[in-house]
Amino acid sequence: MILLVDDRPENILPLKKILELHEFSVDTAVSGEEALRKVLNQSYSVIILDVQMPGMDGFEVAQAVAGYSKAKDTSIIFLSAVNKEKEFIAKGYTSGGMDYLTKPVDPDILLLKVKTLNRLYEQQQELRAIQSSLLTEIEVRKQAQEELAERMQELRSTLESLPQMAFTVTGEGQIEFVNEHWFHYSSDSGTFPETHPDDVAWEAWNQQRNTGVEFTCEVRLKELQSEECRYHLLRITPIKRQGIIVRWVGTLTDIHQQKLAAELLEQKVESRTKELLIKNVELERTNHELQQFAWVVSHDLKEPLRKIQIFNDVIKEKYLKENQEAVAYLERSIHSSARMSRLINDVLEYSQLSVSAAFQPTNLNTLIQELLNDFEEIIRSKQATLFIEELPVIDTIPSRIRQVFQNLISNALKFTAAGKPPVIQIRAERIEEKSVESKVSSSGDYCRIVVEDNGIGFDEKFLQRIFIIFQRLNDQSSYEGTGIGLAIAKKTWTNITDLFPRKADQTKVLVSF
Repeated sequence: MILLVDDRPENILPLKKILELHEFSVDTAVSGEEALRKVLNQSYSVIILDVQMPGMDGFEVAQAVAGYSKAKDTSIIFLSAVNKEKEFIAKGYTSGGMDYLTKPVDPDILLLKVKTLNRLYEQQQELRAIQSSLLTEIEVRKQAQEELAERMQELRSTLESLPQMAFTVTGEGQIEFVNEHWFHYSSDSGTFPETHPDDVAWEAWNQQRNTGVEFTCEVRLKELQSEECRYHLLRITPIKRQGIIVRWVGTLTDIHQQKLAAELLEQKVESRTKELLIKNVELERTNHELQQFAWVVSHDLKEPLRKIQIFNDVIKEKYLKENQEAVAYLERSIHSSARMSRLINDVLEYSQLSVSAAFQPTNLNTLIQELLNDFEEIIRSKQATLFIEELPVIDTIPSRIRQVFQNLISNALKFTAAGKPPVIQIRAERIEEKSVESKVSSSGDYCRIVVEDNGIGFDEKFLQRIFIIFQRLNDQSSYEGTGIGLAIAKKTWTNITDLFPRKADQTKVLVSF
């Protein structure tokens, strides 16, 4: 900004217009006192000052302005119409002026001088800004160096206090600092400790050093006193500043005892694994023998039991028709024999669940219809209502999935409230995840099959108990059963899902009941 100072407004106006036409900001003052007040509050690049003014003349104003630190870069041009002698011009320069022009002023000359002095002012301001920035940067660098020195001292103190070997390496790979534990394995602070002949830890790190990645490996170091090679875990971490590695910090942790313990444990695990494999073979053989035994025993028990039932029926029909009491006892015997037969069949089925079987495509709709045909009489007698939606074709073991649905439908028909006809619903829906509570999704990878009924149900606290073989929640007199049905259903379904082929184009199945 330019400041024009003249006690006559008619002198100020033309100069102001000329300067403003050349895009200068111009401020004015009509006295020396007003000019000084403005200099205190505003910075000016050039002051054009009239020498002859009432009150303070131009020389006095220039001397006062020169005393202001804020105006030390401001250039002053004197204008005078009377004082043209050399002594006045000299006084103008000695009082702080940069130039002395006599009136009438040539506008072009004045404009040229103003432009030159204004450019000089701007350059001075830029130079001061650069100087200030350099001073700030110097101060920042000085503080950074002091902080770095403090941090290095803290790092060294920390490394000295560690219970393991610790060291620092320059960005070029030269050892910079080591703690006292270092000298248990190396007599020289500038040389890496000697390793086992088969270990190449230091060479490997030097090859990886240019990548700037943390290096970790196991290494065997030769202890100076005992000459024993002990296992250590080497870890060297880069320290970066502005993306450049300035040093590496490394530690060597003694893991010798842990390594020996791990090797001993591996030997024990290997030995135990061999023992388990042998035991597993024996267990498989024993399990096979038990399955054979259960099948033989069940088969051998069924034959005499069948004869007992036949003979009981013959005695009842041929010899005891008139004796109602004997008929009642005999019917109880026949009922017990039938229950024993069912129990043998269930035990035989349960024992066969561990035998492997092949998967094949199974139409659940056909399977369910066959089961309903088997239950036709009890469905009719209990006036049961069944709602069965379209079910998918899935890869499974037909005989075993049949057992699942057979036991679930049987229980739904059996465990009903008095005077309340059974209602059974069976449906299937695609879901997103392998969870019974998963959301329905038309593109899901799993299929949820739901079997619902309006039976008597059970208390949830017995949820785990009902799947245990021979466990019953109801007495035998109220509801028939052997206590094996749900155990068969659970074991069957567990075997099926564990063996289910893992193919991308197949749908996995969950059952909820």
